[in-house]
Amino acid sequence: MDRTGPRIPALTAPLIVGAVRVILGILWLNEGITKYRAGFGRADILLVAGSASGNSRVPEFFQWFATGVLGQAPELFGVVMPLLETGLGVALLLGVLTLPAAVGSIFTLMTYWMADQLIAQYPVMVLLSLCVVLWPHSATRFSLDAFLLRIVRRRTGTAGA
Repeated sequence: MDRTGPRIPALTAPLIVGAVRVILGILWLNEGITKYRAGFGRADILLVAGSASGNSRVPEFFQWFATGVLGQAPELFGVVMPLLETGLGVALLLGVLTLPAAVGSIFTLMTYWMADQLIAQYPVMVLLSLCVVLWPHSATRFSLDAFLLRIVRRRTGTAGA
């Protein structure tokens, strides 16, 4: 009797969706590190805010946000955006707070899209994020969260589901 037969299909989804999560994390890390290396900051945020205002491809509510929020605190957003991207990358790569990170990934990418700051990998990153959101249990099977949860359950003697 083959003992590994039924386990292989059971591991396929966690391996695939887990790999998707890791790839998405690497892409986000690349985005954040690229911004740090390029000296991303105040001027870049002002460029985004300026290009969004009056742009017919940018929704009106986002034009308001770009002018009224981004344009009013460019130093803050110049620091926050690379930090956010790097944080999303680390969280997704390690599998820490995976579902919130994937939702945050989609939200951030949609914000970039609304600002007319779309680059080639963003649609791919949205699709990868959606896979993690749609199959969160598979995405976290091999993650730091799952590992730590197993340790806690072992130490407390609680059964896990």
